[in-house]
Amino acid sequence: MEAVVFVFSLLDCCALIFLSVYFIITLSDLECDYINARSCCSKLNKWVIPELVGHTIVTVLMLISLHWFIFLLNLPVATWNTYRNTQSRAVEVTHERSHDQAWFPPALFLHVSL
Repeated sequence: MEAVVFVFSLLDCCALIFLSVYFIITLSDLECDYINARSCCSKLNKWVIPELVGHTIVTVLMLISLHWFIFLLNLPVATWNTYRNTQSRAVEVTHERSHDQAWFPPALFLHVSL
């Protein structure tokens, strides 16, 4: 059973890393003016909830399988993702995502390193 947990975690983390790279590429396209802010937001907003669900599943799975150290490593990032996505979801205008880019790279490097 433990092997299944870690194989699923590995696959889920690979998907999360792919999403992080996709976010970086899309934001760099926005920075270089290859795409406008509205299309960038529409591309990124549809992947926010799957990223949240994927990271939460891994965190809960580590809690259930009693891997406390890995759970404690994932808990701050999962908590931050949950907090960030539950705050004023109704106000998803294009300029807010561009203001959020200042915190995005440090949070992304923390997310990728876990």
